[in-house]
Amino acid sequence: MFDEQKLVVEIGSPTRNYAEKSVPGLDGVLSLDLGSRTRKIKQKGVLRAVSRRQLNLRIAAISAFINGKTHELVTNEGERFNDLRMDSFETGAIQLGGAGVEVGYEILYTQLAIDTWGAQDEIDQ
Repeated sequence: MFDEQKLVVEIGSPTRNYAEKSVPGLDGVLSLDLGSRTRKIKQKGVLRAVSRRQLNLRIAAISAFINGKTHELVTNEGERFNDLRMDSFETGAIQLGGAGVEVGYEILYTQLAIDTWGAQDEIDQ
């Protein structure tokens, strides 16, 4: 769906939630780890088409993924990002380029569940 060239995926850090509890008369706080939450992923690139009409159809097809459902993004290198909710899709000004038209875009996703299984194993090796 996306043009392969000039695709950039920026991966944000996962967030964690904590509950802090204190007791009168005791120094410090008790910090309860509530676990990993979400992270933001940003995708930037350039869409190309032979006509403005075809480019508008591509933009509409991508915009349809802003539907509240989760999706998967797979990069050319085979990196997979699961459980992505597309939050926004913004394009710049459409310009003539090469044999057609092109437009820069930016997509902001929220990754709802972060698969970290095996990550510590890879770090330990």
